[in-house]
Formats: sequence, C-alpha cells, structure tokens
Amino acid sequence: MEGIDATDRNIIISNATPPSILTIILDTNPIAWSALSPTLPLTKALSSLLVFINAHLAINHANQVCVIASHTDRSTWLYPTPKPTKGHRHSSTNKSNGVSKPTAEEDANKYRPFLAIEQQVLSNLRALIDDTDPDTLEEGESTQIAGALTIALTYINQQTLQASPSGPDSNYIRVAEQPPPSTSTTAGQSQTSSLVSRILVLSVSSDLSSQYISVMNAIFASQRLQIPIDVLKLAGDTVFLQQASDATGGIYLAPETEALKGGAGLLQYLMMGYLPDVTSRRWLVMPGDQEVDFRAACFCHRDVVDLGFVCSVCLSSTFLRSQGLTR
Repeated sequence: MEGIDATDRNIIISNATPPSILTIILDTNPIAWSALSPTLPLTKALSSLLVFINAHLAINHANQVCVIASHTDRSTWLYPTPKPTKGHRHSSTNKSNGVSKPTAEEDANKYRPFLAIEQQVLSNLRALIDDTDPDTLEEGESTQIAGALTIALTYINQQTLQASPSGPDSNYIRVAEQPPPSTSTTAGQSQTSSLVSRILVLSVSSDLSSQYISVMNAIFASQRLQIPIDVLKLAGDTVFLQQASDATGGIYLAPETEALKGGAGLLQYLMMGYLPDVTSRRWLVMPGDQEVDFRAACFCHRDVVDLGFVCSVCLSSTFLRSQGLTR
C-alpha cells in the first residue's frame, strides 16, 4: 500500500516543545533552617517554591514535577505521595461537633493540579518534621543528599522510559544530541524527543564530606544521562554540589543572605535563574559563571583536602600531614 500512494510513513517529525520534568531536592535540615529563620523562614521558602512549581507547570501542560526531601536521617517523597497502604483512606472533610467542614480539596478558587501539589507537599513535610527523632539532630548537621539524588535519578529514568516509544526499533533523541533541523533523518528514525530532565537542589547544609563517594557516583550518573544538576545554595558551604553543577552543565548560585530576606529574593532567583529548561537555555545567557572549587575528600577521614596523594590503582585519595602520609 505504501507504493501506491507514495507516502513515506517511516519518518515521524514533531516540532512540538518536548515536555520537561523538574525534580526538586529540598534540604529539610531543621538545624540549618533554624539558623536561617531570621532571614528566610521555611514557610516563606515553601511559598516561593510552590509559586515556582506552578510557573513550571503552567509553561507546558505536559510538564511534570516531583519534590524530594533530603532530611537528616533519610530521604523521602514530598510529591508525588507514595501510594497508601491497604485499608488507609484519605478523608476530604474534617468533622467538628458533628459537622463536616470542607478542606482545601474543595476550594473552587484554585487550579486543581496546583492545589494537589500544595496539599501533598505541605502535608508530607509536616509529617516528616513530626516524625523526626531528636537524637538524629545531635549527630551532626549533614543531610542525606546522596540518597535524594539517587531517588531523583531513578524517578527520572522511570518517567523517561514511560514517555519513550517502546519496541526494538524505537530510537529517541535527547535534546542535547538532536541534529540541526536541516539534517536529514534515516528511515525509521523518530525526531520526537523524550522528557527534558533536570534536577534542582535547594541546599542549606554544609557538611557533606561523609557522602563524598555516593555524591560523586550520582554526579557521574547524571553526567552520563545528560541531566543537569542546578544548585541554589541558601546557606552553608559545600564544594561537592558546586562540582556537581559544573560537571553536569547546571547552574550554581549562592546568593547573599540579605538578598533572600523576606522570601521575595528567593522567588526572583528561582524564576529568573532556574525556570528555563535545557531547551531554552541554549538561547539564553544563564548566570552562575564563577570559579569552581575542585577539592576532594580523603578516603581515610572524609575531610576536604587541598593537597594529598592519589592511589594509581583504585584512585583513592589520602591527605598529607606534616609528619607524612596517613592512610
């Protein structure tokens, strides 16, 4: 039949903007947020973050978002909420004196997708804070950023596979690898790109040297998958997130504390610096060009070192003392 009407059905061309999936890792370290609260309370930061998420979803109806909490003792989902166990049902009304009061789920003045994200993020974060063991806060000010990055990469890979065409002849092209429009495509090749993925980390913690190996493995995986890691450093100082942003082609910003006062500055940084996706950034001059600290952590004490020795076999690094080499 193809020879009769002379129609070539092997080439599929789509000029539509590919959907974008935004994975947000929110550092929920209570100690760090308590120190930052005089300038930027957590409630103000959440309000700005929700506005930023709504703007991302409003750009394209096919855009997706997920929010992961990087806590002191674990990494957990804020959105989407994991499926409840059997026998657990969510009630949409609150009863007081025998009268059912409507919750925010019945608010007709809010766009339903925006409302669902707001409810799930706030409720899951509240449950996370309530379940925090005070003993874990005394162990240190670190956060489980390595686990959050692993969850984010797993979720992105799952969504990409679901959005990509299935079958042995399927061939999807990432945006960074797409040929120019004038390039001719071979038979059976599709020009429809998969999800455009990126990770945004909102960090307030400082000490991440104990997770050096896990964080670097996540960086290499993101680099291999061409997933940029954007970092907005609200407080503290860590070299590994800056290396992650540089290695994956992301944006690293560390605004001054006074610029974040009240929460309005945070929203401006989010909207102007991190709202464009990978496809839009090719046509824009993005911020964040600065010197990168490429120091590493020693494998013996997990300390960030300026000078040390590297094993030629396993590439492990050990730091240098005045007395000699410490293994």
